[in-house]
Amino acid sequence: MTRALMTAATMYNDQRFLSKSELRIYKNKLRRKKIVRRQRLLLLILAAMILFGIIFLARSMSSSAIEADADILYKYYKPISVHAGDSLWSIASDNISYDKYDDIEAYITEVRNINHLEENEAIQAGEDIVIPYYSKEYK
Repeated sequence: MTRALMTAATMYNDQRFLSKSELRIYKNKLRRKKIVRRQRLLLLILAAMILFGIIFLARSMSSSAIEADADILYKYYKPISVHAGDSLWSIASDNISYDKYDDIEAYITEVRNINHLEENEAIQAGEDIVIPYYSKEYK
C-alpha cells in the first residue's frame, strides 16, 4: 500500500483500504506508540522521584550540618561549699545558664532535687551541695 493510501486510511479511520495484514501491522504500530508513551511517562515520573529524593537528602544533610556547627553545651555537676550568708537563690544566680533554664526558680528546683532538699529546707554554712553547670568543653 502506498503512503498516501495509508495516510488516507488512517486519516478517515477507514480500514477498508487496508488488507488484513496491513490492518494488523497498523494496530500493532498504534499499540507500540501507546507503550512507548506509557514508558516515557513512567520514566519521567521515576526521574522526578529520584530528583526529589536527591533534593530532600541534600537539604536534610545541609540542615544537620548547620545544627552540628551550633554550640553544643555539655551538662556537668560540681560540688560547692556553702559559705556564711549564701542561699540557694544567691548560688543559683551565680551559676545559672539562662540558655537551659527559664528562670532561677527552675534552676533552684533542680538543685533541690539533686541534693534531696525539701521545699522549705535551708542550706547551712559548711555544707557541700552539688550544682549543675554547662560547658562547651567535653570532659
